[in-house]
Amino acid sequence: MIEIVCNDRLGKKVRVKCNPDDKIGDVKKLIAAMTGTRPEKITLKRWNSVFKDNITLDDYEVHDGTNIELYYT
Repeated sequence: MIEIVCNDRLGKKVRVKCNPDDKIGDVKKLIAAMTGTRPEKITLKRWNSVFKDNITLDDYEVHDGTNIELYYT
């Protein structure tokens, strides 16, 4: 299990516990359950790369304690 910190830059940080082999779409569903937003409206980014739903966290080299930017579209 790893813990990811998602920051929306508006003062809200969401901590999500998941497995490295989980897909980004699954992580979005967990974040949506915590924030009350639909998963389709959530965009996850790190630096300038936008994460796609069908790729795993391990493929993006997301490890324990990684900060990811959270955007609502």
